[in-house]
Amino acid sequence: MSTSSNPSPAPEATTPGVIGVFDSGVGGLTVLRALQTQMPGTALHYVADTAHAPYGPRSADYITERSLRLAAYLQDQGASLLVVACNTATAHAIAALRQRWPDLPIVGTEPGIKPAVAASLARVNGSAGRGRIGVLATVATIASARYQDLVSRHAEGIEVFSQPCPGLVDLIERGQLDTPELHALLERLCQPLRDARVDTVLMGCTHYPLVQGPLQQALGPAVQLLNIETAVAQRAAALWSEQAKPLPTAHSLRLETTGDAAQFQRFVQQVLGWSSAQAAGIQV
Repeated sequence: MSTSSNPSPAPEATTPGVIGVFDSGVGGLTVLRALQTQMPGTALHYVADTAHAPYGPRSADYITERSLRLAAYLQDQGASLLVVACNTATAHAIAALRQRWPDLPIVGTEPGIKPAVAASLARVNGSAGRGRIGVLATVATIASARYQDLVSRHAEGIEVFSQPCPGLVDLIERGQLDTPELHALLERLCQPLRDARVDTVLMGCTHYPLVQGPLQQALGPAVQLLNIETAVAQRAAALWSEQAKPLPTAHSLRLETTGDAAQFQRFVQQVLGWSSAQAAGIQV
């Protein structure tokens, strides 16, 4: 497998009407589920880069290189709109993706600082909040300039407590969605947010909604827990409707992974309940 950091531009799409979606692993399936809900009947092609997951501990250059490769592959397979269903890849690579393919509609997945601030302020006005939000995210997302810019632009007058979550994506990728090890890790990660007395917590990684129940339990019932998958799907739907030419849609879902296809398929079938889903292994 080539490791060049400058993949060649993808050929012209030969099969119109496909939305390409990628993530470091299974987390982006939460975005995929929202896309199916928002855009029923639209052909979706999802790639889980499981062989290179998690992205959180990786360098910015590595994350960008993988993102460029996956985007080129999806376009080669017919995608005419791209959804980066990964907060970490969005934080480090979306600028490079848009520079490489300026005419390709690309939707990123970013921590929703602005809606989290609005939700917290609404609770303050209703006497249920303190104007303090927590953000659970990967180490790489929190360290990125894009994340810091979001906080500086949208969190004026609000205290933001950024909580890195090393190890959480690993457990979710291994299917540990309700185990003692998961609960113990969530307790450790949420303790600083409980100590800070936050009223609203944002899940800043698409993996985390897969353990939303245990997360809410660890935070306590008084804390409002937010995700952003619906907003991402709505943005993708808006861009899709703006395509210059109407593109045909079809009831199809293509699932691929750079890792173990059987394991990925079991995860999709068991966790999402998509019993008929099939997955294939690829090298990108």
